[in-house]
Amino acid sequence: MRFQDLLAYKKSFSLAMKIFNITKQFPKEETYSLTDQIRRSSRSVTVTIAEAYRKRIYPKHFYSKLTDSDGENSETQTWLEFAFACKYISNETYDELLSESIEIGKLLNYMLLNPEKFGVRKE
Repeated sequence: MRFQDLLAYKKSFSLAMKIFNITKQFPKEETYSLTDQIRRSSRSVTVTIAEAYRKRIYPKHFYSKLTDSDGENSETQTWLEFAFACKYISNETYDELLSESIEIGKLLNYMLLNPEKFGVRKE
C-alpha cells in the first residue's frame, strides 16, 4: 500500500487544498499571519501522515508522527475558528471544513488505536 492510499491522507490532502483555495480570498494583511499559518498546519497534517506511514517499522516513531499530525489538525481547527470570527469565511464554510477536520482526527485516532492494521509490529 502507498501512503497516498490511506483514507486519512486522502481526506487531509483534500481539506488542505480546500483551505488553500479559500484562503486566496483572505485579506492581504493576513498573508503572513492567518493565511500562512492555516495553510502550513493543514498541509502538515498530510505530510506527517505520510511520514508516520514510512516510519511504521518503528512503532514509537509511528505514534509520534501521528500525534504530531493530530496536533496540527487541532491547530488547523483553531485557525478556522479565527477565520470565522474575523468573518473571512461563512458559517456554512466553517461548519463544513471543521466537520472534515474532525473526521480526519477520528481517522488518526483509529490509526493510533489499531497500528497493526497499518503494518506496525508490536514492540
